[in-house]
Amino acid sequence: MNVVTPKRFTIEEYHQLIALGFFKESDRIELIRGELIQMVAKGTPHTVCGSILCRQLDRLLGDRAVIRGQDPITLPNASEPEPDVVIARGKDEDYLIHHPYPEDILLVIEISDSTLIYDQTKKLELYAEAGIYHYWIVDLNARQLERYSQPYQNAQGEFNYLSKQIYLPDQLVEIPGFEDSSLNLSRIFSLGTAGK
Repeated sequence: MNVVTPKRFTIEEYHQLIALGFFKESDRIELIRGELIQMVAKGTPHTVCGSILCRQLDRLLGDRAVIRGQDPITLPNASEPEPDVVIARGKDEDYLIHHPYPEDILLVIEISDSTLIYDQTKKLELYAEAGIYHYWIVDLNARQLERYSQPYQNAQGEFNYLSKQIYLPDQLVEIPGFEDSSLNLSRIFSLGTAGK
């Protein structure tokens, strides 16, 4: 009996496909656990939220960190996702040779509306397995921020985070690694009513 199995790609093979022009920028593809995943198109509130987040973080952190918006990160589990926002150590030039690795990353942020369940399950497990210590989900529908920290693996081999905290639109949230800087959520969640 023949069993059909999907072709899984290594990160090196994925990079070769990109170099060969196999994908167009409009294709919006991520490599997740060796599989090519089509990313969902982003709506206007999602896009505007990403811009505001990157701008606010850049103002707060300046040259103390690298703020990346929708750029790849390289994870050891044959994955190269493109989170909505990443705060990485160092300076932009540090990532000319390679995308940030887990040890370079201070925070990963996903902005969620139609992708909430995926971000709370598949993406959360992916980041926890890679050892990303801080993971945030900006839930545009519920108008709240979910802040996860302390990745761990349970007895069944599943990955998750020990700590989950909810922040509301009128709150400040401390930026990991920069305890002197807090993000004001009111501007981000003022978008929640714009499209309704």
